[in-house]
Formats: sequence, C-alpha cells, structure tokens
Amino acid sequence: MGESSSSVSIDVERISFGGKEHHIQTSHGPVSVAVFGDLEKPALVTYPDVALNHMSCFQGLFFCPEASSLLLHNFCIYHISPPGHELGAAPISSDVPVLSVDQLADQVAETLDYFGLGSVMCLGVTAGAYILTHFATKYRERVLGLMLVSPLCKAPSWTEWFYNKVISNLLYFYGMCGLIKECLLQRYFSREVRGSSLVPESDIVQACRSVSTLYTITLGAFWEDYNFSFTIVFTYPLQLLDERQSTNVWRFLQSINVRHDLTESLKKLQCRTLIFVGENSPFHSEALHMATNLDRRYSALVEVQACGSVVTEEQPHAMLIPMEYFLMGYGLYRPCQMSCSPRSPLSPSCISPELLSPESMGVKLKPIKTRVSLQV
Repeated sequence: MGESSSSVSIDVERISFGGKEHHIQTSHGPVSVAVFGDLEKPALVTYPDVALNHMSCFQGLFFCPEASSLLLHNFCIYHISPPGHELGAAPISSDVPVLSVDQLADQVAETLDYFGLGSVMCLGVTAGAYILTHFATKYRERVLGLMLVSPLCKAPSWTEWFYNKVISNLLYFYGMCGLIKECLLQRYFSREVRGSSLVPESDIVQACRSVSTLYTITLGAFWEDYNFSFTIVFTYPLQLLDERQSTNVWRFLQSINVRHDLTESLKKLQCRTLIFVGENSPFHSEALHMATNLDRRYSALVEVQACGSVVTEEQPHAMLIPMEYFLMGYGLYRPCQMSCSPRSPLSPSCISPELLSPESMGVKLKPIKTRVSLQV
C-alpha cells in the first residue's frame, strides 16, 4: 500500500464521543454528570476546580491521544460538575443554602449510587481534589485510587481565607468582572502561560478571557500502520469564565473557604494516591504537605516544572508516564496498537529508570520532576 496522509477537521461542539449529560437529584440538590465511554468498564470519577467544569478542566488531558487511549480504554468516565458549574447552568436561587464540603462529598456518594457503582478511581483538580479526597476519607471502601492535581487538604490559611473573601465579595457585587478573571487565571496557570509585556499569553488563557475564542488542537501521526498516517484537527469554542454564573461560582468558593483539615484523615486512607502539582502553583506547599502525610508505600508525588495548578490543561503530557505506571498497579494498561508512534512520550526511551522498580503499587513512583522546554 502506498504512503498516504490526510487531514480531518472536526467541530467538537457537534459531536459527543458517546457522552451523555445526566441531571441527578440528590438529597443535597441537583448535580450534573457527563458520562463518556463503555458503562461496563470500571468507573473514573472527575471533579474540577472552582469556576471550571469537565470541558475546561480535563479537555487538555483527554485530548492527548496517549492519555485518551489509556483512560478511555480502561474506564468509563463520569465527570461530576460542582453545583451550577455545568454547561448552560442557570443561577442557583439565593433561597438554596450553600452546601458544605461534607454535603458535596455526600453528593458524590449519591451519584455513584444512582449509577449503581461500587468502588471507583478518582481524578480531581485543586478544590475538586479536596472534595474527592474528603469523599475517600468518608467512604473509604468506595475508592480504588486517587489521582490528585494540585490538591487542597488543609483548612485555608488566614491569607487564603481573606483572599477568597475578597474574591467572593467581588463576585457577589460585580459578577465575573475582569479582576475576577485575573485572579482565577493566577490560580490556574503559571506566569509563563499567562504571558507578560514581552511574551504573549497562550491560547488557553486567551480562551479563558473570551467566550468566542476558538481553541484548536491538532493530533497527528499517532495511528500509523501500513505506512498510513493522518491528522485530526479539533476546533471548539472553549467557553470558560464568561459563561460561568457568578452566583454559582461564589457558592462553591464559599464552601471551599470553610473547609476543614483532612491531615489526620489522610492516614486512614486505604487507597493508592498519585499527586501532581505544578511547581508554580499557589497550592504547591499544600500538595507537599499532603504527600508527606500519606503512607509513602502507597503514594507518589510528581512535581511538574514551569507549570501552574491546572496541570491537566497546561502540561497534560507530563501526567502520562506516571499515570500509566500508577494504573499498572491495578492491572490496567494502554492498548499496544497506540504505542507505535515515534512521537509518543510513552516510548521506552523516555521512561525514567526510577519508575521501573516493582513495589507494592506495581511500580515504584518516587517524587520526580518533569521539565518541558518552553519556546519564547
């Protein structure tokens, strides 16, 4: 067969990849869950950070071909949105009480009950990582493992509490104004991505600022067989901050700002835990604190250099190798037909030797750092 190549452009807004949105009524109010994949497979539950949902918090990770093949091959994905954070959400009435972190964790449990799920794998980012960790401490038998990105685990410091109070007041009186967007962007991304007077801000940050921005991802030459290769170009409107209802963001921030310390509960966790944290994340020290209080036989810390809090969007490729070896401990694997691409970061020559010593998790994940060269 002669060599050939082609390019396909797909408008993601018009396709669902088999996903379906469910609106579930729990004892603590409604919750939205987007389900992707084969319902017969084990469940992976995700929970995003403040003012984000699955489209804005996990899209970068799931659009990496290697990560997609790893996660969708092994799991059915259940994206849980914080109350009122789903696409097209209406403002929550002021008559509805703000939920506590305990009630948000209970919502996760009731969501699993609705789908008839037993034990699940969890993937959370910052505030979402706190909710899933709290869920794991309350319902230990229902969590197989935790993959946490820049997680929170302590009660807020006075500095964080005051900062969140200021943001809450601005949200309450002025809505999703420019200053709030700047504060949230600093929460999510590193300075390199946010740009400066000399360096333009990245596409992902520009998309955060404008609802009309089209975000384009190109996946090329990752399926190669019989000398055939092709490129798929995904273009979709990355509707992040402008479409969030400020009242709903305010409510989630209020819940997180009165969270309690999980440090003592961490010692009782019965599941394996993989922590990612951006080196430039405002919550870097919190992630280190969490890592030091977990059982080191069943946990690992990966620091991602030149990265902010939302590693899933800013540097998702840095998560691939640790995730693959973490999941090997559960007998899960990446399908071999996806491993032939020379562009794959999961090729054996790229695997750090310190990941290859078998131990209780199936592999030994030491605290490692990843570095990505930045083109300025």
